[in-house]
Amino acid sequence: MANKKITRVAQLKTANDFLNHLSELKTDIPFKENLSELGQSSLGQDYKLKSGKTIGNRFCILPMEGWDGTNDGLPSEHTKRRWHHFAISGAKLLWGCEAVAVRHDGRANPNQLLMKESHLPVFKNLYSQLITDHQEKFGNADDLMVGLQLTHSGRFSVPNEKGEREPKTLYKHSVLDTKFNLSKDHCTMTDDEIDELVADFIKAASLAKEAGFDFVDIKHCHGYLGHEFLSARNRTGKYGGSLENRLRFLRSIVEGINATSGIAVGVRLSAFDFVPYKKDETNYGIPSEINGSYMEAFGGDQTGTGIDLSEVYEVLQSFEDMGIEMVCITAGSPYYNPHLTRPAIFPPSDGYLPPEDPLVGVARHIDVTQKLKSRFPNLAIIGSGYSYLQEWLPNVGEAVVDKSMADFVGIGRMVLSYPNLPEDILNGKTLERGKICRTFSDCTTGPRIGLLSGCFPLDAYYKKMPEATAVKTYKKEARL
Repeated sequence: MANKKITRVAQLKTANDFLNHLSELKTDIPFKENLSELGQSSLGQDYKLKSGKTIGNRFCILPMEGWDGTNDGLPSEHTKRRWHHFAISGAKLLWGCEAVAVRHDGRANPNQLLMKESHLPVFKNLYSQLITDHQEKFGNADDLMVGLQLTHSGRFSVPNEKGEREPKTLYKHSVLDTKFNLSKDHCTMTDDEIDELVADFIKAASLAKEAGFDFVDIKHCHGYLGHEFLSARNRTGKYGGSLENRLRFLRSIVEGINATSGIAVGVRLSAFDFVPYKKDETNYGIPSEINGSYMEAFGGDQTGTGIDLSEVYEVLQSFEDMGIEMVCITAGSPYYNPHLTRPAIFPPSDGYLPPEDPLVGVARHIDVTQKLKSRFPNLAIIGSGYSYLQEWLPNVGEAVVDKSMADFVGIGRMVLSYPNLPEDILNGKTLERGKICRTFSDCTTGPRIGLLSGCFPLDAYYKKMPEATAVKTYKKEARL
């Protein structure tokens, strides 16, 4: 849809406007025109896990990389402020809070949090403060569930201050190696190195349990290392080839956790992926060229731009067999096809203009999540991709939960600009337009140029920082 002007969600003033626009797009998104009366919404219902824990409502705060820790991987005051907002958001499920590396070489940026023995007291304090903040605002925290997302960033690792990528990969990729200038003599990880990494994840999970967290997310999304295992069809050895082998990394971690800390495990999963996109001559995103079948997209149909969930169903069945009870569904990677991962009208500075109306991307998220929930009713399924809905998020979110298309509505970047959105929705308040994320993507552009992440356009805390001016200047120069 290059060169076609996209109607902004803020222009869709009424429910009819929104629904008519969906009709014009030939796109179906569940929508509840008349929201439930106060206290009656399915979004406010609790959810009881088979393991016994009760989660107080159906809002989930999704994990984000803050790019604002210290060089040695500890939280800064910016980090603590963001976690405080998670605690008082009104959501009762905090999915991992943010991506935390299990060792230094797996950090996605030089300021990413790092879990290790010497950092345990700080993570204990982080967790304790979350509970205290939530309890002070809402009276108790018994129905609050808090996880910690554990990760290794793989080919997107940038662990040191010089800011250069220091990739760890599993196989030779037909598109990404060239796209991200991977040298031809680059060596992929050996099975022995992966065995060592498995031990690092198990140790980090034990530390998370000791710090107080209810569960850990073993991250398998967005092009990071866990996600890359799922597409390692052309890798030899025990971690590649067959789906059984490609799941060996996760299975080994889960078995190790069960034998040590016993902390509950969840997985954030990119349930489908497309070929990497690039800019065309008008700056719109188009798929990279491929020769023959594209085998490197987990959840893809080998065309590069289609979905096939057959292996995804097998993976979720394996999750159930491993005792994994919660799965957070996302898609693609913000590094190479961001319009899949987080639908937006304004791209980050290194991105491309959306090749489709972002509502089509929202619908894709919801549809895939519904298919997975339908096939696996006993899994607690968290959906993503809702922020672009803006004013209409409550109407879609309630419809999704009403129809059991997902168990939880996950919110990511929206909470940066509007931290108490879940609370306002649950209390039946009219949303504050000045706080609603309009997907300007400054929270991505900042980190892309080595700055911290925050909502520079809408959050007064970030707006007054010199980084806000730097982001604005960079975006202007990029447009020129």
